[in-house]
Amino acid sequence: MSKAELPYVVLYTDGACSGNPGPGGWGSVIVMPDLEVIELGGREAPTTNNRMELSAALRGLQALVNIEYPIHVYTDSTYLIRGITQWIWGWRKRGWKTAEGKDVVNRDLWEDLSRALAGRSGKNKVEWKWVRGHTGHAGNERCDAIAVAFSQNRMPNLYRGELKDYGLPLLDFPDTEAGLPEMKPKAEKKAAFSYLSYVDGQAVRHKDWPSCERRTKGRSGAKFKKSTSADDEASILKSWGLDPSRLKSE
Repeated sequence: MSKAELPYVVLYTDGACSGNPGPGGWGSVIVMPDLEVIELGGREAPTTNNRMELSAALRGLQALVNIEYPIHVYTDSTYLIRGITQWIWGWRKRGWKTAEGKDVVNRDLWEDLSRALAGRSGKNKVEWKWVRGHTGHAGNERCDAIAVAFSQNRMPNLYRGELKDYGLPLLDFPDTEAGLPEMKPKAEKKAAFSYLSYVDGQAVRHKDWPSCERRTKGRSGAKFKKSTSADDEASILKSWGLDPSRLKSE
């Protein structure tokens, strides 16, 4: 491919975090239509892996705000792609609440990302392409290396220059035809058999969580846990070093 023949911008993104939450970093690699390569990266601490994935895409798109070309974003984050292409519409409709009624995590970044995408349609649209991480794709691997370096408080050398001098095959695009992997169904929460509390050397069985919470809240050294069966109850007590036969019921 000769100079100035790329009909769109390529944006690779990735995030990394040590501890999740912990110190994190993000990395983005941009290939412009004239085949100029621009690397971006940054650090945040404490943070989470998902925040770094969002930050990588956001910072890359913000750097391209005045570029009137389509943008192909390659990311290994299903959270990022599903969030910006599917979930965000419901979140907005519900006042930034999830389907379960909880506050949307990382709302600030989702709103910033939404603003970065505003007005990008038609010839300037953004296409989101999922790539499986750590499988040898040059753009994804380089973004990961940048993100990891920043998460470890190291300053990587960020490249800006021509693709021919870059040394990595950024235009050998990963196969994205299969699309996103299917979401794993959420595991059903097991009903509580009992709620156990341990305060001042005495374990007590409770029928509901509020009564267990009342007994343990603010008490130094208190323990509490939900059991899902009689066997589970006995196992929890044994893990606390207690004799199940001495358990009292509230």
